[in-house]
Amino acid sequence: MNRNDKITIFVVSQQFLLRQGIERSLAPAGDIEVTGTAEVSDDILSTIDALSPGVVLIDIDGPSESGLTLSRKIKQRSPDVGIILIASESDDAQLCQALEVQAAGLLNKEATAAQLINTVRRVARGEYPIYEALTARPKATEQVSHRLEEFIWRDEGKALISRLTQRETGILSYIAQGYLNKQIAIELGISEQTIKNHVTSILRKLHANARTEAVVIGIKRGLISIS
Repeated sequence: MNRNDKITIFVVSQQFLLRQGIERSLAPAGDIEVTGTAEVSDDILSTIDALSPGVVLIDIDGPSESGLTLSRKIKQRSPDVGIILIASESDDAQLCQALEVQAAGLLNKEATAAQLINTVRRVARGEYPIYEALTARPKATEQVSHRLEEFIWRDEGKALISRLTQRETGILSYIAQGYLNKQIAIELGISEQTIKNHVTSILRKLHANARTEAVVIGIKRGLISIS
């Protein structure tokens, strides 16, 4: 396989042994290349910018929110980079935090090498495996919905959420299932650019800054459901 065809991933953790273990777990996958590993530092963003990985895996365990803060900053600088968070406990609170920082995946440190490789591949394709956890964790959806209320309220009171068209509702449902714009376009028999236009309209109407927020708001408002 040509090096340019490989999924490039950067691993961030304060624990050297964990970084080493992840690198070894990914080694058997011929389509994945670890371009670098590091702990959180002042120059970590510059390092990631220089390497331009397709996926960044971030360990969020520890006394501070450095991993979550890093994830948020990476998405602000490079929205197309897929973020996978890894933690000792992937409970409702962690899921809520992962959704807030627009992570595409959340893995427990007890995950197998096969699960890790599968998640990396899916996130590299633009999928959001993290949405699947919402099915089994309705409380997490409720938590993140409450914390997103600040995006929906304005000084003069609650901002009105514009009504989605039937087409937009259908597209939002596909997004919640992890479909990419190209896949949705194929399913609906319309152009990918048209899907992009609909997604922009959905974000605007729901006062959402990202697809993740749109999905959570859509579930909270009863516009869509995940089953």
